[in-house]
Amino acid sequence: MSRAMQCQCCLPWGSWMQLRQSLPGSWGTRSVYLCAASVPGLGAAGPCPPCHTHSSCRGCVRYQGGSQEHSVQPSSSRHGLSQLRNVASSDAIKKHQKSLSAWFSHQPNEERQFGPSFSLGAVHVDPVIRESSLEEILKPSPDLTIQNQLQQPCSRVISLQNLFDVDACGRPVKNVVLYGTVGTGKSTLIKKMVVDWCHGRLPRFELLIPFSCEDLSHSHAPISLRRLITKKYQHLREVVPMLGASNLKVLFILNGLERLNLDFRLAGTELCCDPSEPVPPSAIVVNLLRKYLLPEASIIVTTRPSAVRRIPGKYVGRYAEICGFSDTNLQKLYFQMRLSQPGCSGEDSAGSSSGEQENLVEMLSRNLERHNQIAAACFLPSYCWLVCTTLHFLYFTRTVPPSQTLTGIYTSFLRLNFSGEVLDSTDPTNISMMKYVAKTVGKLAYEGVMSRKTCFSEDDLQQCFEVEMKTESELNLLEVFRSDVFRFFLTPCVQPGKEHTFVFTIPAMQEYLAALYVVLGEKKTLAQRVGKELSEVIGKVSEDVAVVLSIISKVLPLRFLPVLFNLLKIFPRYFSRLTGKDRDTIAHTMAEELFKEEDYYNDDVLDQINFSILGVEGPMRHPDEAPDDEVFELFPIFMGGILSRRNRAILEQLGCSIKNLAAFEIAKAMKKTVIRNSRKGLPPSELMDYLFFLHEFQNERFTAEAVRSLRTVNLSSVKMTPLKCSVLASVMGTTCHEVEELNLTSCNLDTSSLRILFPVLLRCKALHLQLNSLGPDACKEIRDLLLHDKCVVSNLRLANNPMGEQGAQYLAEALAGNRSLTHLSLLHTALGDQGAEVIAQHLAKNQHLQELNLGYNSLTDTAALHVVEVAKKHATLDKVHLYFNDISEDGKRTLHSLRMDRDGVRALVFLTAGTDVSDYWSNILNVVQKNLPFWDHERVRQHLALILQDLESSRRQTANPWRKAKFLRVESEVKKMLGKLQHGTL
Repeated sequence: MSRAMQCQCCLPWGSWMQLRQSLPGSWGTRSVYLCAASVPGLGAAGPCPPCHTHSSCRGCVRYQGGSQEHSVQPSSSRHGLSQLRNVASSDAIKKHQKSLSAWFSHQPNEERQFGPSFSLGAVHVDPVIRESSLEEILKPSPDLTIQNQLQQPCSRVISLQNLFDVDACGRPVKNVVLYGTVGTGKSTLIKKMVVDWCHGRLPRFELLIPFSCEDLSHSHAPISLRRLITKKYQHLREVVPMLGASNLKVLFILNGLERLNLDFRLAGTELCCDPSEPVPPSAIVVNLLRKYLLPEASIIVTTRPSAVRRIPGKYVGRYAEICGFSDTNLQKLYFQMRLSQPGCSGEDSAGSSSGEQENLVEMLSRNLERHNQIAAACFLPSYCWLVCTTLHFLYFTRTVPPSQTLTGIYTSFLRLNFSGEVLDSTDPTNISMMKYVAKTVGKLAYEGVMSRKTCFSEDDLQQCFEVEMKTESELNLLEVFRSDVFRFFLTPCVQPGKEHTFVFTIPAMQEYLAALYVVLGEKKTLAQRVGKELSEVIGKVSEDVAVVLSIISKVLPLRFLPVLFNLLKIFPRYFSRLTGKDRDTIAHTMAEELFKEEDYYNDDVLDQINFSILGVEGPMRHPDEAPDDEVFELFPIFMGGILSRRNRAILEQLGCSIKNLAAFEIAKAMKKTVIRNSRKGLPPSELMDYLFFLHEFQNERFTAEAVRSLRTVNLSSVKMTPLKCSVLASVMGTTCHEVEELNLTSCNLDTSSLRILFPVLLRCKALHLQLNSLGPDACKEIRDLLLHDKCVVSNLRLANNPMGEQGAQYLAEALAGNRSLTHLSLLHTALGDQGAEVIAQHLAKNQHLQELNLGYNSLTDTAALHVVEVAKKHATLDKVHLYFNDISEDGKRTLHSLRMDRDGVRALVFLTAGTDVSDYWSNILNVVQKNLPFWDHERVRQHLALILQDLESSRRQTANPWRKAKFLRVESEVKKMLGKLQHGTL
């Protein structure tokens, strides 16, 4: 029977909805198994599985591996114990334990690259393991939703330590098949099991020998079991001769059985009981499972669901399914442990990090409790890792080296889970799992992005997966994919009314796979596909045809033969031009999606990712309320990120090849589209997205050319986290050109932000830092900036920051030594008289300042007049703003008497100039208008009332009708402001 027919017994063809039952999380959990080396006593063993009618009857009638052997229990005979103790305490096994512990405790590069590295003993939560049976694996699945699955009883949970307990009929278990879909944590669980044995936490076995089936699959040369063991583990040379000759309790671990093609027929694999006889590695595995070779040994096999049936049921003592984190309590425990680890937030922020870490864990827990879609995603432990890694990237990144990009996180995440595996080792095409996903799931993702859709019906799935099925091989691959991989990418929707649709497990994964689908060139028309195939065929035979035609042309005088040969050559050249146009299309798609005007006023993509993980605080949306339009702004950013050299190298390992020439031609085509569109002027959030795109692209030459076209950078109201500051500094750092204006108004900047942005701020002529809660410590950074010999800042706006007197001291020192600053705004910075006095004292040493704004700083007559006196003597300072200060009427008269031609300075205090309106009245009112939402309303109302009285008094004193009209116009503007204050409509 073909695999396709076998799979139909398990999953009826075309019924995609029946995949729901086997989602991780289908059975819930009763116990939490927490293995932490630093916390002794937490590794609790679960209860022995109860007897079930299905498994009990089956267990009694089938042959179980090693059933003739007596049960190996901790209470063995005294004679056996003495020998076992000698073996267990031998130096060979101790060296073996030390070697295994070092190897299996080693974390992959991604752990160190995207966050602090954690040992398995420090951060590990055991997934739920459920005892299963072959009947359950083969029988059709009921159509269940996630909500129904979570309500099912969980009476067959078994712990890792109890996998080799006797079965329900009291028969010993020697062979265990541990299976689970991609991402459920099979490899991590085995690594933890090995580490536990190395540290004495698995006393049932005296010797543990792990084998990678991937490693064994690469070798076909005959080799004996003893030679195979000593080849992999040299320390066991002294122990290997005892295998089969003693009661040594041995556990073999065969990880990733789906990589091996096993044949249990006697005609296919001969019987072998001698550990010294050379046979192919697959034959060793088969005879170990048959219990013909080392029948006393215990074996645990890990595999994907599609390969479970490769081992005949009579050789399996227990089936166990890894269900992942099927309880949100397990998810919370993982996040609590992972995000609360010391060093998670970096070395430089230890003081304030713990509170932020606790806040993250709390927000994440609340989002999980809302039964959000993220809770469904985190059934898979792999996605818990992705969530933690993304949060670390968003919150604790202080610098962004080229290796740290969001695209890099997702690419590495896929490498961790797929690592170049082929979808089906028995299929002759040997297509990689990731390549198959890109062609099929990528197509579904792309069509969803183009139609702005995130929920997919069963018909949508059939259109993408089943329409082009033509051969038996394609059908078999599809069934393996549905069994092993489908649930990794797609999960039932949890939204009310959409229970019978599927969504991508993580929303950003849809955009990543759509981007991969486009960049790999899978988005082709029928003509393009046929043309490519014809081009490859003609290209391969053209050389042979050339030889044949040259011989025939010498024998027969047929002049049309060379012409025919040249025509054959034309088609591949013509198709290569079509391929170039296809890359232009990729660049055009990227630009079109990156600069969509309907997405201009959304949050930037980094905030969108943050909200998708932590949720949005506030009241829940009513079920009947129309949902917001779907946004896919990560799609073009992922397209650029996938083209980076590092991500292309990782995708190459996964079987998804993107050639250097293709990446170069796409980047070349992008210069015509992306850079041209960026010059149109983007809203702040879209500009942040564009800068993030340039960072993800990791093409320094392209980025430098793009940045040189940005003379003005407006990021006002964008919440500039340390990550965004690092991205801005990294992207702007590709060039050395001066920036005309950098607007960072209301961006939640702090001292560390200024420190990160320091190289960029040096090159900005106009720098807007208003409304950022910058205190004295930040002023210290600004002082260092202004005193730097490469500083070109000429216009600095620091309004509405609580700098205080200490901050004024730092700024005064900066004024004394700076040579570039011409305009300085310290409006509403809580300077007070002392701060103004300090600035006045240092102002004389400055030779370049032209305008100084000290408005709304609670200055009295003494401080204000002192500043003006210093300004009179200043070589270049000709304008001082002093409005909205506590200046008396006498002080106002004194300041009013200043004349530009006589005193060299003008003080902007009021809107009148004697019996006329001040030339600067619009400037003052504009400043007040912009800052009204951020100032104390009662105090501003009092000042505006005094200004209105002054205007009315001056209007009565003049008889000029033109001046009266000007006064009335200004009065109307002031009255409008007062009306807005009174009615709260600012």
